[in-house]
Amino acid sequence: MMGQGRTRLQELDALRGIAAFSVLLFHYFNIYPKLFPHGHRLPPLFEHGGYGVLLFFAISGFVIAFSLEGTRSAADFAVKRFARLFPVYWAAMALSIGIVLLLGAGQLLPPAWVIPVNMTMLQGYFYLPAVDGVYWTLGVELAFYCCMLAIWMGRGFARLEWLLLGWLAIKAAIAGWHAMPSRLVMLLVLDYIPFFIIGMLFYRIWSGHRRWGQQAPFFVAALATIAWADPREYLVAALLVMAIFAAMLRGWLPFLRHRLLLWLGAISYALYLIHHNAGLAIMNLVDRAGLSTWIGFLLATAASLLLASALTYGVERPAARRINRWWRDRTASQGQRATQVG
Repeated sequence: MMGQGRTRLQELDALRGIAAFSVLLFHYFNIYPKLFPHGHRLPPLFEHGGYGVLLFFAISGFVIAFSLEGTRSAADFAVKRFARLFPVYWAAMALSIGIVLLLGAGQLLPPAWVIPVNMTMLQGYFYLPAVDGVYWTLGVELAFYCCMLAIWMGRGFARLEWLLLGWLAIKAAIAGWHAMPSRLVMLLVLDYIPFFIIGMLFYRIWSGHRRWGQQAPFFVAALATIAWADPREYLVAALLVMAIFAAMLRGWLPFLRHRLLLWLGAISYALYLIHHNAGLAIMNLVDRAGLSTWIGFLLATAASLLLASALTYGVERPAARRINRWWRDRTASQGQRATQVG
């Protein structure tokens, strides 16, 4: 990501990896004993690791605001997002299902007939179970993309902060309205919008559109909305995310550029997709064999990292390159035909 002559913000890539790995730790230490209560269990560490998802949402706010500023059309944005998200998602889903069935942990899977709906990432909008427990966030991301694309198409980036303030006001206003249709809450991303907005506000500082002082009232509004409408833990998470982003933009986190963290960031999406069901199935297999749960944890973690690497470099990046190349060639040929006709 580039912004007004600045170099790629590598720290943001590393934060993706840290967020994905924190979610992995949360699932292995805290979710495994709930899904397999008759097995051995790890100590209840990393119980707050699941809040790494909120860091993901803030990062997404930063990245999507950047992406839309450089996009040429709604179709261009949609194709690039599709290329980034869907091919590796489908591959990870197929691989996860295969591993779970092979290792005898079929109880992790929903009925087979919901798999086609899961391929759209929209299963949550039909109130259907996800093939993998972590896939719920993907529908949230898609809704956020649609909302942001609508703002971009309406030329709302010129007054973005004020639109974001209105978005927060909607969340605050309906906090006590339990009769509001849940699908509308999902479509407007109301449960998590303050975190996306925090990421966008920091992007606007980093890109040079706004100064720190100009953004301060909007940061306060995001925090106030969380304090009013969300659990207390969310407010703590938001303050931590803001501290991390502020330190990052100030250049105070150079250690995040470590090669290992950047690699973890590179495979973070695939790691998020593959670690849950596949890792839990491995831990259950080791548990049934009478071996230490720590061995299961280490094997599940190593397998998830290896599978994520294979998915990233074998599916995600090649597929994205091919789809984006096809799209560039298609738009270029259409431009040439339009010029000839003109």
